[in-house]
Amino acid sequence: MPNQYHNTGKIARLILRRDRMRIPLWIIAITLVTLITALAFLGLYATDQERQAIAETMNNPAMIAMVGPGYGLDNYTVGAMMAHQMLLFSAIVVAIMSILLVTRHTRVDEEDGRIEMILALPAGRLSNLSAATGVLIGTNLLLALLVGLGLYALAIESMDLAGSLLYGAALGATGIFFAAVTALFAQLSGNSRGTLGFSFMILGLSYLIRAIGDVSNEALSWVSPLGWILHSEVYVNNYWWPILVTLGVAIAILLLALYLNAIRDLGAGFIPERPGRRNASAFLLSPLGLILTLQRTGLTAWAIGMFILGISYGSVLGDLESFLETNEMMRELLAPIEGFSLTEQYLTMMMSIISLICTIPALLVILKLNGEEKQNRTEHLLARAVSRTTLLGSYALISFITSFAMLLLAVIGLWSAGTAAMDAPIAFGTLFNAGMVYLPAMWVLIGAAVLLIGFVPQAAVLAWLYLGYSFFVVYLGALLQFPDWLANLSPFGNVPQVPIEDFNLAKLSIVTVIALLLIVIGFVGYNKRDILGNS
Repeated sequence: MPNQYHNTGKIARLILRRDRMRIPLWIIAITLVTLITALAFLGLYATDQERQAIAETMNNPAMIAMVGPGYGLDNYTVGAMMAHQMLLFSAIVVAIMSILLVTRHTRVDEEDGRIEMILALPAGRLSNLSAATGVLIGTNLLLALLVGLGLYALAIESMDLAGSLLYGAALGATGIFFAAVTALFAQLSGNSRGTLGFSFMILGLSYLIRAIGDVSNEALSWVSPLGWILHSEVYVNNYWWPILVTLGVAIAILLLALYLNAIRDLGAGFIPERPGRRNASAFLLSPLGLILTLQRTGLTAWAIGMFILGISYGSVLGDLESFLETNEMMRELLAPIEGFSLTEQYLTMMMSIISLICTIPALLVILKLNGEEKQNRTEHLLARAVSRTTLLGSYALISFITSFAMLLLAVIGLWSAGTAAMDAPIAFGTLFNAGMVYLPAMWVLIGAAVLLIGFVPQAAVLAWLYLGYSFFVVYLGALLQFPDWLANLSPFGNVPQVPIEDFNLAKLSIVTVIALLLIVIGFVGYNKRDILGNS
């Protein structure tokens, strides 16, 4: 049995060398954002009165669904505020890091033939998986330590050493859990696309189940690993046992993944792949049809997810309406606007978050071209009667359609659940306009991805960083009172908050023109550069 892990350490060092830029960047970015946010909270809400005022605005069904239940709202210290408003989303970012890195060093390496080459050398059968997960466990432990000690080093009164270390441990435990989940799906699925899809599906379901449970049924929250993390009540009661539960389940999942890795054939997965048709359909004769066929499973999953996301937010609108009408603090913050209910005013923030989430599948579609190029698959198409413009145009068209479809499904889900939950439902046309006004901003992100693919495909990951920046300034901008110019750097910060604000055709036209310019320039670059990205 020990031979199964032979040379695990050497493979781990190889993984660290390959990711000598990725892992430090992830750790530094997450740590810095966490520390900067804590300092910003301290500067903006310096008095108990200011903190209690913001606590009133956070204690409503919509915010509970978004960020989780608030612990310590009766004594809303900077620490309690930090854990309440930042822990969940920080944990999701750490989970994404673990999913991407584990997939990269398991299924992706297996598809590229690297693991076969490693196993031809004196290396144990389980050495690669154990090395990859070992590196991720170490990465998350280091992140947990840096975040915990960093928060304590800020010397904020309500952020003691025990709470700060627990905050970091919550992030680290989440990362280790989803590293184990991804390792398991790397054995169950037969390709990297399935590994990523299933892993992100578990992450998405964890968020949705927690949101529904936190609002309506607390017992349901315990089904979600993200719910376990939030029940640690960081900086309030500082419970460590949810962290231990999370790590215990993660170890069990990892052991199962190692067992499955030991008994499966290299290149195979335990989930059977559906056999294809004997004869290809006419739909596959075009690049557009081929792309849709390859991505239909992922797009279908995202479509279902966006509809459920809309339902989850729409289901709280009835309670939100009652809360806003009875809460004096919220009535003062949301000054009455003639012709609009308080719920409609609060709806604008929800729609901005929904539109940002709907941008993810649209980016996945267009960036798939970059992945196909790395796998040398685009050569087979371009060597035939398929032009570069046609190929990139097909991906871009599907990405645009995806952005509209995902946003539409989310709006339909929001309207359906809201109609059932509210005494005076919001008209579908109002919700439709409030959602679709974000389409030009989503197109700018698609345009940025096209531009990167056209000129610097190696830097295509910057599109994700731009989306992350947009989420940061849109979600935290109001809470942390960022200057307007920071929000204006994101296309989502230039969208009128319909229906509260007037439909600004000029501003939206400018955003749309920017998106089109990015796409046109990207097309020019893609047609001129070397297809392998070595220009």
